[in-house]
Amino acid sequence: MNKKIAIIGLGYVGLPLAVAFSKKYEVIGFDINKKRVEELKEGIDKTLEVSENELKEAILNQLSFTNSLEEIKNCNVYIVTVPTPIDKYKNPNLIPLQKASKELGKVLKKGDIVIYESTVYPGCTEEVCVPILEKVSELKFNKDFFVGYSPERINPGDKKHTVEKILKVTSGSTPEIAKEIDKMYASIIEAGTHLASSIKVAEAAKVIENAQRDINIAFVNELALIFDKLDIDTKAVLEAAGTKWNFLKFTPGLVGGHCIGVDPYYLTYKAKEIGHHPEIILAGRRLNDNMGIFVANKVIKLMIQKGHTIKGSKVLILGLTFKEHTPDIRNSKVIDVIRELKEFGIYVDVYDPWADSEEVKHEYGLELKDNINVNDYDGIVLAVSHNEFKELENNIKEAKKASNLILYDIKSFFDKEIVDRRL
Repeated sequence: MNKKIAIIGLGYVGLPLAVAFSKKYEVIGFDINKKRVEELKEGIDKTLEVSENELKEAILNQLSFTNSLEEIKNCNVYIVTVPTPIDKYKNPNLIPLQKASKELGKVLKKGDIVIYESTVYPGCTEEVCVPILEKVSELKFNKDFFVGYSPERINPGDKKHTVEKILKVTSGSTPEIAKEIDKMYASIIEAGTHLASSIKVAEAAKVIENAQRDINIAFVNELALIFDKLDIDTKAVLEAAGTKWNFLKFTPGLVGGHCIGVDPYYLTYKAKEIGHHPEIILAGRRLNDNMGIFVANKVIKLMIQKGHTIKGSKVLILGLTFKEHTPDIRNSKVIDVIRELKEFGIYVDVYDPWADSEEVKHEYGLELKDNINVNDYDGIVLAVSHNEFKELENNIKEAKKASNLILYDIKSFFDKEIVDRRL
């Protein structure tokens, strides 16, 4: 089979995958966002996941972009990398996945393969996506067309663990198709592949990866709450415990982003559907979801202790992206800190040199500060450990000498001597 691949969705997952596949195959990147497509055609990637040189080289090679369904109808492999968020009730929001499947059904032909990479609950690909493909295309599953699942493992902002260097789990709807899909991924993934025994196994493997991490972070977040009451430095405790060879090294913090803060709810949704109430996973989620409120209240208490009048005071938040060194603001839990502080009548400014101001305005209704003077504030919260913030350390140190400025450091980023409290 001479493969011509269409990547559906050109975000943090789809674009790096499209670039990687274009080194071996003809690839068309498809996205419904016309502006995104036009930027990519010009060699601009606002996610910063692919360098300008890499992108331009791929375009010169075998990669093109479109927002027209007509232009991908001659492909024979379709890889879906659309978002799978949760709704306000923390249930899976499968609308992007369902819409993508419906659109693909319009161009699906005999012999085509559709591979899903979006994180879902076990069974979703075959129970939700396949019936849509069958209905729209009027083709028969596993007779006329085939399906695979290969969960994404992209880590936004990580230039070491890129798509080619992360071992890839693969699966297919028949043993033959599973091997074909595995071989296709193996041709571009330097780290190798793991062929799962079924699509459901591959789906489950992905969703528990992030649920496990979420629970581990919830554990150290609970430790941080306990040690705060005991007036013990959590980081110092974790460093001491970490000297044991088998101690798992996790750190407390705000758990946001498109994966860890979302994926466990996909698993708990399916668990409840089959009559099991998942206690540990949901307990970890509840604890992690409340950390922003804890941080905000701790900042307020510190300000009161230093004699600040809370209503009308000014606090600076350093960092809004869900993690360091990426412009990705999806499901950032820093917003929880901001909203809680505002509830107390505090004026909050946000400074983040990595975040896109237009996206922040659209997503959260916030105006990012272009530049800041630390002397203008009663409190500062270091929320994201961007390296650029190190340049502010001396200014903060001087400001603290001249005023009752408080500094709360969520990430244990600044010199401990100038920090009033660390998480």
